[in-house]
Amino acid sequence: MKPGISRPAVRARLASASALVLVVLSLPVPAAPLYHIAHEVKIPGDDGWDYLTFEQGGQRLFIAHGTQVTVVDTEQLAVAGAIADTPGAHGVALAPDLGRGYVSAGRSSTIVVFDLKSLARLKEIKSTGENPDAIIYDAPTQRVFAFNGRGRNATVIDAKTDQVVGTIALDAKPEFAVSDGKGHVYVNLEDKNSLARIDAQRQAVTAVWKIDGCEEPSGLAMDVQGQRLFAGCDNKVMAVVDATSGRTLGTAPIGEGVDATAWDPHIRLAFASCGEGVLTVIALNASGAPEVTQSLATQRGARTMALDERSHRIFLVTANFGPPPAATAEHPHPRPAILPGTFRLLIVEPGKAVTASNGTQ
Repeated sequence: MKPGISRPAVRARLASASALVLVVLSLPVPAAPLYHIAHEVKIPGDDGWDYLTFEQGGQRLFIAHGTQVTVVDTEQLAVAGAIADTPGAHGVALAPDLGRGYVSAGRSSTIVVFDLKSLARLKEIKSTGENPDAIIYDAPTQRVFAFNGRGRNATVIDAKTDQVVGTIALDAKPEFAVSDGKGHVYVNLEDKNSLARIDAQRQAVTAVWKIDGCEEPSGLAMDVQGQRLFAGCDNKVMAVVDATSGRTLGTAPIGEGVDATAWDPHIRLAFASCGEGVLTVIALNASGAPEVTQSLATQRGARTMALDERSHRIFLVTANFGPPPAATAEHPHPRPAILPGTFRLLIVEPGKAVTASNGTQ
């Protein structure tokens, strides 16, 4: 006991502190910040779609859409142009420092180069493997990495010259990939329930890690600051992986049919877009394990997405569907037919509590 403080005074202070604790504990826990669908925008074209890419720091959204890439102005909520002749478009990689973009055209096994400002088609580069799918730009090396689904490898392109400078053997079916901007590229290996780490400069696989509790990983996102990877898995979980050790840090339940994940570095939330029609929002608890904070009903088919890190808006696309065509030997599980005139963009926005609580409003 400190000199000069009587025992009755100490008891009074303890009683007051206890009462304060009881008051705090009795207060209701604030509800998790909620997201909602704020806009729907009709998009022309009745073809299928794949990955979405947002131009960070700008306002354009690039949608891989059948035989072209549709470009949407997300402020005007209108189509701003298209990159034509990209058969079987899967993904778009942007190289803003070089003023160019790259489209993986799966059906022609080519990578289409376009001018980032005018959207003019500049050239095409033959892939070193069949069906280029996911495609990313690694800014430090100024290289494009196109991951070839049927080729089971990755084509590496020098974006300064648009010349192929290497092929990385993966011995697995690659799905989505991310760059940490610090010399590493990570890619999901769908048929091996694993994740590969690539040295971007040496163009070599330096590690392959099994993702515990994850089957057929597809979507992949990264918290670069925290060195965590977020893999969307076909068995309805998101797995969080330590990007330095490959250790699986935990999993959280998500919807069915996930094809994309995202990480908002300012709000520090992860997202999984699922084809059944749900967007799962995930936070990390004090131990780093993932916990679901919201399951937002979207619309059936909204399985791919992009995130604007500045506005915190999330973009999804979908359409209405009819019955699937008859199964064939080549396509034993055909996708349902898209009903004409129903393709659309969904824009998901956070509630004010999300931005205000993080000082980004």
